Amino acid sequence: MSHPLYLASLVGVGGFAGSVVRYGLSMAAQRLSIEWPVGTLAANVAGCLLIGGIVGISTRGETLSPEMRLMLATGFCGGFTTMSSFMYETAAMIRDSEYFHAVVYAAGTLVLSMAAFAAGIAVFRILARIGGGLWS
Repeated sequence: MSHPLYLASLVGVGGFAGSVVRYGLSMAAQRLSIEWPVGTLAANVAGCLLIGGIVGISTRGETLSPEMRLMLATGFCGGFTTMSSFMYETAAMIRDSEYFHAVVYAAGTLVLSMAAFAAGIAVFRILARIGGGLWS
C-alpha cells in the first residue's frame, strides 16, 4: 500500500492538470458561444467519456495501476469536472442493482446543488446589505 501523502500528491497532480485543461477548453469554447456555456458542456461530456474509458480499461485487468487510476479518475477527472465522478458513482449504484439509491442520489445531487447555489446567492446578498461596501 502506498503512503497517503504520495497518493494525495498523485490526486493533486492529476487535479492540477485537469483544471488547466478545463480552463483551456473553456477559453477555446468561449469563441464559439458567449451566451451558452459550451465549455462547461464540453468538459462535462468529455470528463464522463474519459472516466467511462478509465473504468472500461480498469475492468480489463491490471492495465492501469491503482495509483494511475487514482491520478486519472479522482485527480484529472475531478479537476476537469465533477460531473464525471457523479456519473461514475450513479453508474456504480445501477451496476449493483441499487436503482432506488441511484435515483435518489442523482435527483438529490441536482436538486440540492441548485438549492445550495440559490442559497449562496441569497447569503451573499444579505451579507452585502449588512456589510455595505465590504461585500459589494
